Amino acid sequence: MTGKVIKNWEREPHESIFTRIKEKIHPGPPLKQRLSNSIYRLQVIYHKLQNTITKMEQKEKMLFNKCAEAQSLGDSSRAAIYANECAEVRKMIRTLLRSQMAVEQVILRLETIRDFGDVAVQMSPVVLILQSCKSQLAGIMPEVSYELGTISETLNSLVLEAGEAVGAELDVVVSGEEAQKILKEASMIAEQKMSEKFPEIPLNQVNKLPTPNPNPDEQ
Repeated sequence: MTGKVIKNWEREPHESIFTRIKEKIHPGPPLKQRLSNSIYRLQVIYHKLQNTITKMEQKEKMLFNKCAEAQSLGDSSRAAIYANECAEVRKMIRTLLRSQMAVEQVILRLETIRDFGDVAVQMSPVVLILQSCKSQLAGIMPEVSYELGTISETLNSLVLEAGEAVGAELDVVVSGEEAQKILKEASMIAEQKMSEKFPEIPLNQVNKLPTPNPNPDEQ
């Protein structure tokens, strides 16, 4: 039995027990490198969201103009169709803007953590924010939603590693409250951008689609 223990011990000559303990206490470059990689991936997502928002804004403008044109011609049915489509596009833009603002806040937080902060304490709200964005984008940009999920898992593992290394206990309630605060701020910024960019859709046209006649032969 003693021989077996010695043999297993000698299988790792390049990584002693002291080295592993040191790596737990001071994660060093590997953790920082993974954090930098996550920041880069989030920056890519931020620009993807911006590109999609730009395309959706162009579509919204086209629908709004068609709605106004139909109204000017007295075609209330077509105006209602375009008004409803315009409203749906704006809902998607609002969701994209909220997510983009939240991702931006996450990037800023991670950059601060990378350079100065306490990983275990400061990063736990970030994971909750990304999980929220992942859910919001699942039906609009599924590939981005998936990527946010993988980044969230990476950051969550870093939180656990850092907490284990320093013996920190994470306050889930406090983390959740901070995440909700950041998400609320992102939502407020998104609403401000929406009000600045888009004119009001004529309310008398939204959800005013004509009801089809079930018996067309009676006309």
